[in-house]
Amino acid sequence: MKKLLVLAAVSAAVVNAGLVDEAAKLDVKKVCDVKANGAEKVIAIAEKFNPEAVKLQVEFKRLGITNRNYIKYTKEAIKAKKKEVVIKYKKKKEEKTKKFPLEYAAWRACTFAVRALQQVKEAEKTWRLAVPGDGFKY
Repeated sequence: MKKLLVLAAVSAAVVNAGLVDEAAKLDVKKVCDVKANGAEKVIAIAEKFNPEAVKLQVEFKRLGITNRNYIKYTKEAIKAKKKEVVIKYKKKKEEKTKKFPLEYAAWRACTFAVRALQQVKEAEKTWRLAVPGDGFKY
């Protein structure tokens, strides 16, 4: 039983490392360009990488809105062929809404999903720079 759990953990780590490494190699400006790629393709990229960010607990949250909500409501706006995305979210026990242009919401969702995983990869290399005693003056 222990061997099975170890194998499952190792295989999950390999899959996780694959998406993180893939995201680290991407150029965010090119991949998340809505004008060049289209909103559907950009949201597909966000859907690919954001679940991994959620698993690693590094999902972006801006203006009180998680990236899951950006993706969800942008997809709904694309299906309804709307030019504006209305995002509903809870903040301090009350429901609020924000409106964004479709292109901006798609770009933001994609950028947040990819950058979250890129920052995980960067942190593996640079975390020692923040440890006191490494010659840096604080």
